[in-house]
Amino acid sequence: MQTNFMTSRTKENLMRAFAGESQARNRYIFAAQTAYEQNLYVLSEIFKFTASQEEQHAKIFFGLLKDAAGKNIEISAGYPADVYSELQQLLDSSVHNEGEEFEVIYPDFAKIASEEGFRQVESKFRMIAEIERSHQQRFDYYGRLLRENKLFRSDKTERWMCLNCGHIHEASEAPLVCPVCGARQGYFIREAEAPFTSGGILCQE
Repeated sequence: MQTNFMTSRTKENLMRAFAGESQARNRYIFAAQTAYEQNLYVLSEIFKFTASQEEQHAKIFFGLLKDAAGKNIEISAGYPADVYSELQQLLDSSVHNEGEEFEVIYPDFAKIASEEGFRQVESKFRMIAEIERSHQQRFDYYGRLLRENKLFRSDKTERWMCLNCGHIHEASEAPLVCPVCGARQGYFIREAEAPFTSGGILCQE
């Protein structure tokens, strides 16, 4: 038997999820600006790309609150204050936060929704948890590259793409300046990870 939505824990969890996704979206937008200011355009784009997905998650959770339209929902929850200026810290904290969502928070919310009879909500929590797993993997990958000083360097010859003009550079390191458009090294990404290419970062979801 389905629990009354207005007295359910699921109603509160949906609001927690909406609030969490909303602040995650803003955290990543702020992180993107930090990356841009440090001439790491590729990391800026990755943060913005992930932020747009968090915005859609917030929209989904907000839409599932339609039965509470016009009401105030009081919740208590903890949210990270990742006010860092170091990109390594921003990437590492993002790995941690995304991991909490897909390992603990959303599975717990899904379990409660199931117990209360809200099957659609349960399904959304479980599916979005898997997306958060991909977010964690994305941040972990680029965090490791940054930590190991391999964001623009490799142990082998690779094809690097300038995200500004599309120039392809074959070497073990991306050029300091694009020879075509003059963009800085921070605009380069491994071609295999570039947007809209086979295996590219925008094709991973």
